[in-house]
Amino acid sequence: MKKDWRNISESGSQKLVILGGGESGAGTAILGNKKGFKVFVSDQGKIKDKYKEVLLNIEVEWEELRHTEAKILDADVVMKSPGIPDTVPLVLKLKELGIPVISEIEFATAFTSAKIIGVTGSNGKTTTTKFIHHILKAGKISVGMAGNVGDSFAKQVAETKPDWFVLELSSFQLDGIENFRPEIAVLTNITPDHLDRYDYKLENYVASKFRITENQTENDFFIFDADDEIIEEWLKNNKIKAQKLPFSLEKKIENGAEIENENIVININNDQFNMPTTTLGLQGKHNTKNAMAAATVAQLLRIRKETIRESMENFQGVEHRLEKVLKINNVQYINDSKATNVNATFYALESMESETVWIVGGVDKGNVYDDLLPLVNEKVKAIICLGVDNTKLLNTFGNCVETIVETQSMSEAVTMAYRLSEKGDSVLLSPACASFDLFENYEDRGRQFKDAVRNL
Repeated sequence: MKKDWRNISESGSQKLVILGGGESGAGTAILGNKKGFKVFVSDQGKIKDKYKEVLLNIEVEWEELRHTEAKILDADVVMKSPGIPDTVPLVLKLKELGIPVISEIEFATAFTSAKIIGVTGSNGKTTTTKFIHHILKAGKISVGMAGNVGDSFAKQVAETKPDWFVLELSSFQLDGIENFRPEIAVLTNITPDHLDRYDYKLENYVASKFRITENQTENDFFIFDADDEIIEEWLKNNKIKAQKLPFSLEKKIENGAEIENENIVININNDQFNMPTTTLGLQGKHNTKNAMAAATVAQLLRIRKETIRESMENFQGVEHRLEKVLKINNVQYINDSKATNVNATFYALESMESETVWIVGGVDKGNVYDDLLPLVNEKVKAIICLGVDNTKLLNTFGNCVETIVETQSMSEAVTMAYRLSEKGDSVLLSPACASFDLFENYEDRGRQFKDAVRNL
């Protein structure tokens, strides 16, 4: 029978095993050690030096390049890093033994009295999380930011005591929760992504995203995109306890956020906020939605309306998301490396206002590119494939553009883009794929793009 992992003492006799020695693993080790657990960190790969240093400093036991089962299977609780699938034999074995396997988010929440704003979705998570954090800080609220951004949540819980945390949450992190309950949950959108981790079933991925609200009560709030058909369909067929606050570009919304005469209008219990969309610091439909979600949170927290407006006007967005790098020979180079799925790239192409040379490709997570065809026909003059296997891209877009080429490195792709672009064009890196075939992660891919552009 599975134990409730929270029925644990702080006597030092409880064993916390951490699978994965990265950011979340090292942070959980700091917090677990502080709370009196006997900590053991195990990583199948190599642990980065900066995390080894952390583990050595706090004097916990760790191993790399292996998982010693005897040391792992006698755990009282296991924190599994989000990158490790639930289907790994070792994880299945732990679950068979009734040993709780949880995420860092679940573990750390048990040791903080801070209120939580959780943000999930296929796209816009990071921007919305940073947006909320930006407005709350401007409103003089004591707030930390964690999850997929900044220092790990567990590390911050161990070292800081803010009144609120804004957490960017992936579906993988939500898969490992049991009791986690955000006072405010935000769901930006749902489009097919990471289906390789969900048996290629969209409904499994959707269920995973909605776990953000499963422990919420009628005193909590659920902010969501009412234009998203997948979200609307799920809500039609499933009940949630939290108070719903939708946002929409298209619909009339009584309680929540809508667009009226090019103004964002937010109504919460007859308290109204409005501002023109034209003054937003970040333009584009998707950014308007991110702004509506963030401003709805700010309204709930009763931040001054003037502060919300100013914050939304001066917010500058995030690295690797439609980031303008340089203009060379009047060609704008744009880094959208964070676009790791088709929907994110759809937004990027939609926002292009000039002829575009598009750099695309990487590890395909079950992508279907058909939705991009109209935009590619309208805006893209040449495609540069950047991946180990580009077959699907070549088959899908081969007849759309005159020029489609394959490259095997970022410098080669950028040099090719330089040759193919003309005055007034844009060069857009928006891969629609994960990065792990040629790069360490999407940040590494984005930085290599920027370096290559600067070296032209």
